[in-house]
Amino acid sequence: MSTETKIDTRATSAEFGKTTDHVKVKMPDKVIVHQLEKQLNSSYSEERQCSVSIADLPSYTVGVDITSIQPSSNDRNHRHYYEALIFFLEGSGYSVIEGERVEWEAGDALYIPPWSWHQHFNTDPDKVVRYLCGTNAPLLQSVGEIDYREEAV
Repeated sequence: MSTETKIDTRATSAEFGKTTDHVKVKMPDKVIVHQLEKQLNSSYSEERQCSVSIADLPSYTVGVDITSIQPSSNDRNHRHYYEALIFFLEGSGYSVIEGERVEWEAGDALYIPPWSWHQHFNTDPDKVVRYLCGTNAPLLQSVGEIDYREEAV
């Protein structure tokens, strides 16, 4: 006989003993974003000085976006408290992370540590750089008020 226990999404460690072996999947209303790159986040793109399309999905732990940097251009130097994993889809260039230059090209993966100043540069005069970026920003937002970001001026 299995019992179902409802646990608040903001459970404390005292709730651990109430976990159950029965999980009921609750499908969210939205599980896909079609044509993500056509859904540009204008204000964020302007702030970051490159094209950013953020997937509006109901994840509480991971987020994903696709960013494009125009030929011979770069985004703004910035930092954020969440981790980021970047997979370069197209193009080549380099990033400066806490003063260290890291070269990359399509097919490479790059890790951005929390709160590290970083900036991405497209060195190709003809081709756009495109990358997929996964972060744990939603997790930090869900935990509460520990998700910070800052743009250099």
